[in-house]
This record gives sequence, structure tokens and C-alpha cells, in this order.
Amino acid sequence: MYFTNIIHTITVFKYINLYNIKLNEGIFIMKIEETSLTNTCSFSGVKPIMVDYPYPPIRVKEKNIIYANMLSVDYCGMVSELSAITQYINNENRLSCDNCPIAKTILGIAMAEMMHLQKLGELIVLLGGDINFSAKYRKGGTKLWSPEFITIPKNVRSMILADIEAEKAAINQYEMHIKMIGDNDVNAVLKRIIDDEEYHIMILKMLLKEC
Repeated sequence: MYFTNIIHTITVFKYINLYNIKLNEGIFIMKIEETSLTNTCSFSGVKPIMVDYPYPPIRVKEKNIIYANMLSVDYCGMVSELSAITQYINNENRLSCDNCPIAKTILGIAMAEMMHLQKLGELIVLLGGDINFSAKYRKGGTKLWSPEFITIPKNVRSMILADIEAEKAAINQYEMHIKMIGDNDVNAVLKRIIDDEEYHIMILKMLLKEC
């Protein structure tokens, strides 16, 4: 018992020494070192960056699993809203400490992409599809979303250029799907999303001038 108490005492003092704790009248007082790093970029008030008119109603003519699968590619395929959101948030995270104004703009675009993801998901469910983060392709294959789908450049200019290319690819894919989908209600939503994507390209090109 005596030996156990000695070991316990030694352990306590090692703990005190390790964490810079001082003993004062029987009370342990931890010394807090003022060495913290703080991100001072405030995102208060940041709103989705999108064109200023409403989306069409989220409705479909009838269930159509082919259309649902097509939209799953827009939802979480290689070129998709999920890829766009992840890429934009990654950029914002890395820019916020050193380039707050651009980081805020990038976050605003990401927020708009989140709304696109939500609306696509609602359409997929109405069409009879599943939301399981797997893109269902026309030839029968499925592919789970992966971070391999996004581009992670090292500098600001490369980030913005990659984002512009991603927006262009998304527009091309939406336009292709509109030609293949025979539901005017679904296509109205896709066309409205395209308007946002074109607006994002304009904003990103303006950001390039600041780099």
C-alpha cells in the first residue's frame, strides 16, 4: 500500500510538471499560455450568390427512374453539385485566413450549390429514385461519390480557374440532360440552375482580376 502511494504521488507530480500546473495552497492552477491562432474572417451575413428570381416549383409529371438516375449524376457524379460544394468549401477553408473577401465570395457560391443539391435531391425522390450518393449511369454502372472528383490547387488563381472549368462542365452536363429529359417541370428547374452557374462564372472571372 505504501509503495502504491509513492507511485501515485510520483505520477501526480509528473502530470503537474507536464501540463505546467502550479500547486497553490492545495489547489492546482493551470497556466494558460496565450499562443492561440484565430481566424478573424467573419462569415456573418454571407448569403447564397445566385440570380435574383425564384426557382420553379419542384414537381414532376410522373415517376421516371431513368430521369431520376440521370439527375443522380448531376447530384453526386464526378461533375455534380456535391463535387462543386466540396471543392468550394475546400477553397474557402484555405483562403479564409489570408484572403477573407475572396473566401466570403467562394462561400456564397458554395451556399447556392447547396440549394441546387437540395432541389435535385427533391426531384430525384419525386421521380422514384434514391438518394444514396451513388451516381447511376445509363449503361447500368453506379459509382459512389469520391473526393477524387474534386480539384485542389495550391494557389488562389489556380483555385478560381479550376472552379470556372467545373462550372462550365456542369452547364454542359445540364444542357445535355435537358435534351434527354421529356419533363418540362424537371427541365425548368435545371434551366434555372444553369442561370446560377453562368452567374457564378461571371463572379469568378471578376475574382480573377483581383489575383
